[in-house]
Amino acid sequence: MPSTAGSTPRPDGPLPRFSRAERLVHRVTAGLLLLCAGTAACLYLPPLAQLVGRRHLMVVVHEWSGLLLPVPVLLGLTSRAFRADLRRLNRFAPYDRQWLRAVRRGTPGPRPAGKFNAGQKLYAGWIAGAVPIMLATGLLMWFTGLLPVIPRASALFVHDLTALAIAIVVLGHLRLAYRDPEARRGMRTGVVTRAWARRNHPQWVEELTHVREDRR
Repeated sequence: MPSTAGSTPRPDGPLPRFSRAERLVHRVTAGLLLLCAGTAACLYLPPLAQLVGRRHLMVVVHEWSGLLLPVPVLLGLTSRAFRADLRRLNRFAPYDRQWLRAVRRGTPGPRPAGKFNAGQKLYAGWIAGAVPIMLATGLLMWFTGLLPVIPRASALFVHDLTALAIAIVVLGHLRLAYRDPEARRGMRTGVVTRAWARRNHPQWVEELTHVREDRR
């Protein structure tokens, strides 16, 4: 069974979707994000704060998990497959607009999408923009003299508001992932069935087919 997203798929076999490096980046980033969210909940929600206690430990874990959050992505840049997928996520194709229109209208049936659909691209863009905001405001709260012109209360307000928005978006992401076992399998094992790919990412299958034909 193939384990890398860059290998050439067999005509009748499963399709390689994510490399080992990409899956590792996803798992570590998700773990750090959940650690940030969990410790934040223990700091802000009184029932959890009373149940867990050890407030200083929660603060330290929250701060360091937040600081480490960009590290997996930066290390992932050493992977060719990861860089290729970042380029895919950063490009909006005409069929992505068709996908969004189909979702908005509730059109049933397969929707056009490359390796990542328009919703996944928007989600990735949102997280890529929100994490630096969280990191910057967190540093301003941690080192209060870093930028004296920005009050700590302002940094706290932006930090909390962005955290709430991230929580809502991530919950939506988890909900969609829960409803699609094959997508979870792709992230867990690195491969997906050809039938699932044709149904959910037809342009990606076509791209892989062209690559295979060009290599003959």
